[in-house]
Amino acid sequence: MRIKNLASLKKAASREIILAELPETIRLTHFANTKAFKINELVRSIHQQSFEWYGFTLALREAPELVIDLGLPVNEQNREEYVSVEAEKIAAYRDSLPDHLIINGWIHSHGDLSYRHFSPTDATNQAVVLDYVTAGLRQPVAKVEIAIQDFVFLCQGSYRPEDLRRGSVSLITDSPVTRASLWETVYGGFCYAIVIGDEGWHEQEIHYKRRGILTGQTSVGSKKDAELVLIDDGRLLTNSDIEMLGSEISSKLSPVTSVPPKLESM
Repeated sequence: MRIKNLASLKKAASREIILAELPETIRLTHFANTKAFKINELVRSIHQQSFEWYGFTLALREAPELVIDLGLPVNEQNREEYVSVEAEKIAAYRDSLPDHLIINGWIHSHGDLSYRHFSPTDATNQAVVLDYVTAGLRQPVAKVEIAIQDFVFLCQGSYRPEDLRRGSVSLITDSPVTRASLWETVYGGFCYAIVIGDEGWHEQEIHYKRRGILTGQTSVGSKKDAELVLIDDGRLLTNSDIEMLGSEISSKLSPVTSVPPKLESM
């Protein structure tokens, strides 16, 4: 059920009960971290140049906050200064994953660019990834009171038609009520964002999205310069892994030499 324009009925302040906390640090296994920079190295080795690429951070379905691996989709616009992410490509890659793995964010490289931060182009890509990822990771994070002015209580069978003209919202119950409060569930989700470079630097953020199930009110936020915590899960990047990764890079990543429609904003 959706109540339109319910926000206009709310008072300035509403109470909130926290049900769950979303992550404030990015937990990443050593394997996934090593793999990210190995991709940069292999790109230079295989294609004889450095360029931007993107992939997805992967987690176990039962432990969505821990990045255990990286996935490389087919990149269609690998340029020296620019890469784009499309919702259709995210969906296609998601469908290729085994059931126990989920996408919990994205990672991309600026290659050998001197721009060591997220760019405006990255922000555009981030919005696309955020919408898709949070749809799959959403969970109840809060109960928020909808404090309604002129809340009228009516009892079934004892009110008159003209009583419905009173108040902004009417609650009809099967027994008399003199006081009540309305609380909606707010669902929230997160999306990791990591950018790296050939020289070993990295920067990361966590993006959040919340939506009220009743009012439909949506808010987005982010934690800039989020802490990256490396976790040792005992898995190592083997020679076999590197060989398979090289094959993926050869088939999925390729440089484009034409002039890009957009450039990273310096």
